[in-house]
Amino acid sequence: MIEGFPDQTEVKKSENELNKEKIISLATLLSRQSEKLSFSGIDPEFYSKMKADEEEFPCNVTPIDEIIERIKNEGMKVLFGKNPETGNVYILPKGSNDIENDSIAPKYLQISNEMSADLKELILADRK
Repeated sequence: MIEGFPDQTEVKKSENELNKEKIISLATLLSRQSEKLSFSGIDPEFYSKMKADEEEFPCNVTPIDEIIERIKNEGMKVLFGKNPETGNVYILPKGSNDIENDSIAPKYLQISNEMSADLKELILADRK
């Protein structure tokens, strides 16, 4: 390493910290919104993976199709995990607080034009 220049590990760590801070900031904003968040479905690639996991490990969580149907009917909300400072953020049906069984990671959501800019940013940040 050349003196005065950060190594790649330090740069990556810094980028990860900035992304985590962005996720926390966006999730805080979205979790406080009273208006309904737009749900345009699950990204097809992620949906296929989730269905495969569901078949491999049945009864571990609420089936993804049931979660999707509940979000369509109830709306969705953004919720932090047990330790908000870690940046663990989840999407749940509006009527649930069950992160263990009813949650979807923001990165799995399909992005649409109808979504708020903050929700789009959260999804993209969670995909990094």
